[in-house]
Amino acid sequence: MDTNYERVVEKIAKVAGLQKEEIERRVEAKRAKLSGLISKDGAAQIIAAELGVSFDDEKLKIDELLPGMRKVNVVGKVVNLFPIRTFTTKKGDEGKVSNFILADETSNIKVVLWDTNHIGLIESGTVATGGFVEIKNAAMRDNELHLGSFSEFKPSSEIIASVKTEKIVKEKSIVNFRVSDAARVRAFIVQTFEPRFFYVCPECKKKVVSGSDGFICQDHGKIGAEKRALINVVLDDGTETMRAVAFHEILNPLGITDLEHLENLIVQREALLGKEMIFSGNVRTNKFFNNPEFIIDQIKDVDFDEVILSLEKPGN
Repeated sequence: MDTNYERVVEKIAKVAGLQKEEIERRVEAKRAKLSGLISKDGAAQIIAAELGVSFDDEKLKIDELLPGMRKVNVVGKVVNLFPIRTFTTKKGDEGKVSNFILADETSNIKVVLWDTNHIGLIESGTVATGGFVEIKNAAMRDNELHLGSFSEFKPSSEIIASVKTEKIVKEKSIVNFRVSDAARVRAFIVQTFEPRFFYVCPECKKKVVSGSDGFICQDHGKIGAEKRALINVVLDDGTETMRAVAFHEILNPLGITDLEHLENLIVQREALLGKEMIFSGNVRTNKFFNNPEFIIDQIKDVDFDEVILSLEKPGN
């Protein structure tokens, strides 16, 4: 069971004075009523609201945060501060946005600041990498924590001795994938597409454009570009299907080792169909199709001895 979902169910049961099994039954009933179009997390949030159980204004740990939560309060350490970006609104006004990674002893999360007063704390150095901050009245959007003008953001005197800075990847079913998720799933490849080729700068690895006399990198000018490839596949884990992207570095472990010879490529693509593997990566929005897709960053074969052991664990 998903750890966040389990915690939510436990809290609802405790506050409402019901058994966990009853909460889980109501969650499944709610999902069935909505034709499975809502995740377990989302259904649990609805059940909580129906029972008068509120998560608002409670100080939470990062691994307790769920998409859709409002009035989130949390304390953590700034472990990675990204450059402040400027943008122009549709009305022509200029704005700023700041992003950083916040970590505590349980997990870490991306935080997005939109208010100029909050961003000013970063510009002035009042909040910097390695410092601790307190956040109040923030909102979860997908798997990011967003602060607006009604949120509070300030340095904190609270010290957390050890924080989790490594990327947190959660086991999830595809039906429960949400944009910004870092997830791991065991799934079958049910469809493959022709590889697409592009060129990158050998220095910064950014995509380059073709000019009249060669390739041009925005940062390094005229360069000798490196040829790269990507392949789209469709994954199916039994709960849902999703289009996924495997970039150049992932093609070899995927099973695509020959991109130059068409006959070999056809054989290797056909061999992928029906293959079951464990895929790790990030869910993002495909801007062209305007739907979610899975960007694969790691692939491993299924260890069936490991699977059997996990199924034998209590509670499974």
